[in-house]
Amino acid sequence: MALPVSYNLRNLIERRGTTLMTALGIGLTVAVLVTSVAMTMGMAAVFSGSGHPLQALVMRKGSDAELNSTVKEETFQVVKQMPGIARTPANEPMASPEGQTIVNLPSVENPDGMNVTVRGLLPIGRTMRENARLKSGRWNEPGKREVVVGEGIASRYPAARVGQPLKFGRGTWEVVGEFAEGDSASNSEIWADLNQLRGDFEEHGGCNSVLVRLESAEAVKDFKKAIEDDQRLGSSVTEEREYYKNLTKSSSGVLLQFIGFFVSVVMAVGAGFAATNTMYAAVARRTREIGTLRALGFSRLSILVSFVFESICLALVGGIIGCLIALPLNKMSAGIGNWQTFSEMAFKFRVDWRAILAGLLFAAVIGALGGFLPAWSASRKNIVSTMREM
Repeated sequence: MALPVSYNLRNLIERRGTTLMTALGIGLTVAVLVTSVAMTMGMAAVFSGSGHPLQALVMRKGSDAELNSTVKEETFQVVKQMPGIARTPANEPMASPEGQTIVNLPSVENPDGMNVTVRGLLPIGRTMRENARLKSGRWNEPGKREVVVGEGIASRYPAARVGQPLKFGRGTWEVVGEFAEGDSASNSEIWADLNQLRGDFEEHGGCNSVLVRLESAEAVKDFKKAIEDDQRLGSSVTEEREYYKNLTKSSSGVLLQFIGFFVSVVMAVGAGFAATNTMYAAVARRTREIGTLRALGFSRLSILVSFVFESICLALVGGIIGCLIALPLNKMSAGIGNWQTFSEMAFKFRVDWRAILAGLLFAAVIGALGGFLPAWSASRKNIVSTMREM
């Protein structure tokens, strides 16, 4: 025979002061965990939303990032003629030579400046990013000192907003537009004309990488084999989505996630002890009540389950509080550094159902572990001795 749920809920309400204090401690722990999960989900959305399933990056063999790669002009000319490359309606091969450099801009959080990626593109490069949409202004024109900025850059760097002059390289560039490409890493980039960028940094010909669109998934494999088998090119091929997936592992966000989870576990130990103390106090106050329940025919197991359930309910109150504390972070923009690109990447916290579920499950585990020993103590009490206690 099991005790009714109303019995446990009534007891929590009767000692609401203690309940709220313990729940608040658990809530702070859950808030840290939910924030870590929300950051993880936000970063995952950026990297999983980056890249096209039929696109691949050609880089110098041995390079793990575009920034430290170089591809010669002769190599590009060979690559764009390879079989299996998709073509535009104008019969132009979809192969985009791309340059990349880093500039320092003052951000909202860091007035001293943060590193930002500037990508040099030709018109074909923007064509291949068909999901990029203008939010304001217009696209930059080839041959002009104009740039467009991703929405992540525009929101975090006041100096890089439409209409503002940007100073890097040999002079000033005009910000003529702001774009968004879903949740991709492109939102953390500044796009400029490749030839103008080359001239500013005294690079004549060549590029950092070549982005290639293939006709099919099978063509991707054949293209990769053909490039890597040609020893003259000295190049390697990485599928675009795989490339961004690898960047996730090199992000400083990984360290922040570890710290967040570690802090959550440490705080959970403290919150668990708080739940244990609360439930021990409840057992001490309800000794005669426990004896009465045993006399009425409730088994030791029923008492054990009832007190563990009560502890879980207490922790879930804290879990709800923690989720409410973390909820305002949803869709909030933040930035993390990447050790491969040496630049900041913007992402948005995602306090979605997965983060909330993780927080509530975490709270339930704290409650179950913290309440087990007091519940065990309550279930082992002798009926006669408990009835004699005042």
